[in-house]
Amino acid sequence: MLRHSRLAASLLTLASTVSFAQDDPLEEILVTARSIEETLPVELARYGHDVEYVSADRVRAAGYVDVSTALQFEVPGLYVSPGSGPFDYVDVSLQGSRPGDVLWLVDGVRINNRIFNDTSPDTLPANMVERIEVLKGGESLFYGTQGVAGAINVVTRSFSDEPGGNVAVNYDGNDGYQIAGYGRGAIGRHKFVVYSSKNEGDDYRQFAHFEPSATDRDRSYNVTNAGLKYGLDFTDSLRLDLLYHHTDATLDNNSAARTKRSYNDRNEDIVSAKLAYDASDQVQLLVKAYLHDWDTTYANIQNDPATGEEVVLYPPGTYWGFHDYGGSALVKIRPGGQVDYHVGYDYQNYKARDDVFPIAGETETVHAFFGEVRTAENAFEKIAAAAGVRYNRGSGGKNATVWNVSSRYTLSNALYVEGVVATAFLLPSAEQLYYIGIDDYAGNPDLQPEESKNLNVSIGGNIPLSEGAAMAWQLTGFARNVDNLIDVGDGTDQFPNGRYQNLPGEVQVRGAEASISAPLGRVFRTSLSYTYSQSRPEGSDLQIARLPESYAKGSLQFTPARLPLDASATVNWVGNVYQSVSGFGRRNYGNYFVLNLAGRYYVDDARRHRIGVNLQNVFDEEYATRLSSARRDDGSGSFIAERLGVPRTYGVSYTYEF
Repeated sequence: MLRHSRLAASLLTLASTVSFAQDDPLEEILVTARSIEETLPVELARYGHDVEYVSADRVRAAGYVDVSTALQFEVPGLYVSPGSGPFDYVDVSLQGSRPGDVLWLVDGVRINNRIFNDTSPDTLPANMVERIEVLKGGESLFYGTQGVAGAINVVTRSFSDEPGGNVAVNYDGNDGYQIAGYGRGAIGRHKFVVYSSKNEGDDYRQFAHFEPSATDRDRSYNVTNAGLKYGLDFTDSLRLDLLYHHTDATLDNNSAARTKRSYNDRNEDIVSAKLAYDASDQVQLLVKAYLHDWDTTYANIQNDPATGEEVVLYPPGTYWGFHDYGGSALVKIRPGGQVDYHVGYDYQNYKARDDVFPIAGETETVHAFFGEVRTAENAFEKIAAAAGVRYNRGSGGKNATVWNVSSRYTLSNALYVEGVVATAFLLPSAEQLYYIGIDDYAGNPDLQPEESKNLNVSIGGNIPLSEGAAMAWQLTGFARNVDNLIDVGDGTDQFPNGRYQNLPGEVQVRGAEASISAPLGRVFRTSLSYTYSQSRPEGSDLQIARLPESYAKGSLQFTPARLPLDASATVNWVGNVYQSVSGFGRRNYGNYFVLNLAGRYYVDDARRHRIGVNLQNVFDEEYATRLSSARRDDGSGSFIAERLGVPRTYGVSYTYEF
């Protein structure tokens, strides 16, 4: 877990204060970046944005098998509650946000499921990760819709002129296994990366209690990912990058009663093409096209509790999915004075259809124009500032204009102040626009985007310790008001069960985040963070459902330079979390503490062979990640079905680096 924004101006200072006996990811970004899109998070951090990085080595040192779990334990200010272990839907909140207020990307391609504006990291394996970038605060200026509370970009394995890669196998106590590998290299001006993984598991007890009618009780997942990247350097200043990422997954969708078989069969493709041109030292250009094709067939087959006969609610092959494609152009201009410029254009075309939750297959398009003015990198000794605006024009008159002002002031090598004031927007989901349920509420194609006002202010620095080491610290206050809220309104003669409307009122978020990272002697390092937020609808004193008011994370890493091993411990504490359950009212399912341990042993001096071990949930804490109600088989009523987090589970892995 490495922070950019808490560091003093120089990258060399950053590397000396927070690197964990590994290559610094920010320097890697600057060395390997092939476009202005790839360096954008580093540049935004320079101008006051709060940016977190999780490196590939940290992901593997802790034994994480998927991206969601890595984020759950590693990123301050980010709450992640996994549904039922690896490769499942998650609840996510960034600095007190609602789950739909966070934008997810893979190599800069948005992957959010805009059928319901929810999150979509459930099939991303750890082995594909080069790094994870987390940008906090309103980030709609460059990233567009859903960047209300921030953006999370999963960067896949990067290009390298030197050949290399690995092959890894892993087994865990939930009868889960992983076979994964990647390779990369270059032939002249041609660069290649290939990665693949197979993750499967089928021994995870998903609920605290099952009725006898639930005959499929162990959640299973079967996830295959494969990626291919190709880069061509036409010249030293003209480069083409191509990405193809494919996912084939079968994911259980069980319940605590009646389920015989319920699953999603997913087929997903992410494709992008990027052409980067450095016209001169003063002008850089990036043109990008992308496609995200997400197709799922669903099945839900239940048991009749009285007769035991099979009841088919949705036959295999029932479809839901979406297609998201578009393109963008971004120009960076550095004329040589005290001011630089960014100018860009985005186009998005989105179409969704859902036969499970009836949604018509309508198409939405968005055109966006944006620009930012910045102080040049070396224009002023202690201050950097930027201001920008974005205009979005969507089909059906769905328009939004947002702006962003940010700055970072370095008082000394040991102290800085930074902040961002921004507005952001969230386009209506396909459900909100086009839901066509019979005898139910209705969608509304005339909805306008939700809009937000955001403030993030931080103070931080480096406290010198012994022998040139330093403790990095940061305190952040954040505030967010979301208005033009979209929800189901009151019934009318035409829509007796209500219809989605832009309703009056706001969602108000107020909170703070504190974090430190420091060496403890020569071989230990610790990181600690605490986040508090009040996230409430206007006029209410109740926290929004499924969002904790407070949570904390920490890690202790042991990296002795002279021994062929390393180890780490990570902790995650979550305070009160409430959810309204049909028939039972508002219930608290939070207040849990999870400790994980992990270690690696390098068999040979070259460190090509390593054996890893990890133990999740050391104290076997039984905790719920979500609540629902289910009917009892005998007809006596309902009960609360607690979806359980990962029990105590061991993992063993072997990796060969080449």
